[in-house]
Formats: sequence, structure tokens, C-alpha cells
Amino acid sequence: MKLDILVFGSHPDDAELGAGATIAKEVARGKKVGIVDLTRGELGTRGSAEIRDKEANAAAGILGVAVRENLEFADGFFVNDKHHQKAIIRILRKYQPEIVLCNAIEDRHIDHARGSKLVSDSCFLSGLIKIDTKMEGDDRWQDPWRPKQVYHYIQWKNIEPDFVVDVSGFINKKEEAILAYSSQFHDPNSKEPDTPISSKNFLDSVNYRARDLGRLIGVEHAEGFTSERVPGIKKLNDLI
Repeated sequence: MKLDILVFGSHPDDAELGAGATIAKEVARGKKVGIVDLTRGELGTRGSAEIRDKEANAAAGILGVAVRENLEFADGFFVNDKHHQKAIIRILRKYQPEIVLCNAIEDRHIDHARGSKLVSDSCFLSGLIKIDTKMEGDDRWQDPWRPKQVYHYIQWKNIEPDFVVDVSGFINKKEEAILAYSSQFHDPNSKEPDTPISSKNFLDSVNYRARDLGRLIGVEHAEGFTSERVPGIKKLNDLI
């Protein structure tokens, strides 16, 4: 299956928090979108890897993505090396996305920046013809593939975006997908330990950040991204 957009996250819920409304909007536009989680989030303070697996599947259904996979890298300990790069290259060549979205280039959690660089490097390497890859159980060599664009969503830190996407009308879908991770986010009746993302303020921030980014471009809600390339437009009135 060829995808239009492939979204990577170091942990289940990264994609939803960083780009959930954009994903929902693109799916509504008829685009084929997939999500690949690098780890199962097994080091998370709340819940468990098994719970996160179920939550991720539920969130994928809410967003309507065509596919969701988990590479099962070691949470907190994966590195940017040949072994991990080739695993991502296989996925890129399998789905041949035009656009890749991935973690923030700088963030509070060390896996976010690490995952960002790992995916970005793999996107480049995936286009090199002399790197040979096969999918497990398939004897056929994969063709090289390099996405046209690699964008990074914004996470914990308020990084200045290079561009923002109007997601008005899709913020509720994003919030619904986030709340599928009931083990992770605010629940006044939970007996689990508090974490930086389990507060009501953090959950509220999903909406007020989107409203603030939307304010900057005169729309109700928006999500911000950084770009590895200088964004270009074909004509001046392409901007909103």
C-alpha cells in the first residue's frame, strides 16, 4: 500500500499530540495516512506497553488512518545507528510516502529529538540505491524511496513554527484521539502517579495552543511544524 503521508512518533500518542488534527484533516481530504510508532512506550510511568498498544489502535481508528505499525525499539534506549535506520528504511520503502511527519527537533523527552534525527537521517538514506533492504518474509529487494518533504511537529517546547496548518473543525477529533490514551492523561480518579502530561493544564494546552497558533493566521485552530527545507510557494496568494 502506498501512502501519501507517514507519521512517525517515538512513543504511542506522539503523533496524536503533535499532529492529530492535521492527520484527521488529511484523512478527510481523501489522503492515505499511516502512523509508525518507534517504541511501545514501555518506560512510561503510567499504564503499560500492553495498555498503550490497545490505546494506540483505538486512536488510529478514531483518526481513520490506513495503517499503524510499531517497530518495538527500546523505549529510552534506541539509538541512531545502522540497525535502527535500516528498520525505518524498510518501512519508508514499503509505504513510499510523499510526506513524512516526525518528532520535534528539540524537546523535553530525549527520545523525541533522538527519534526526530533518526527518522530524518533514514529518509535521506532510503533514497540511496546501494542500500539493500527486504521486508521480513519477502525475498524481493525493495526499491529506493525518498520522501519529498520531512516536517517536524511541535511537542512539549513552544518551538517557533516555520509554518502552521489550518485545522479548524478537526480539533475535536484530535482531542478524542488523545483521550483514547486514558492511562496517560488527566483523570481525577486515577490512582497512578502524576506525570508532566497527566495534569489538566497539559490536556487543556492541546486546545489553547491550537487556538493561539490559529490566532496567528486568522483561523480558529492550527498546528505548527518546522521544515528541513525552506518552504516555497508557487504564487503569492497561496498564503492564507
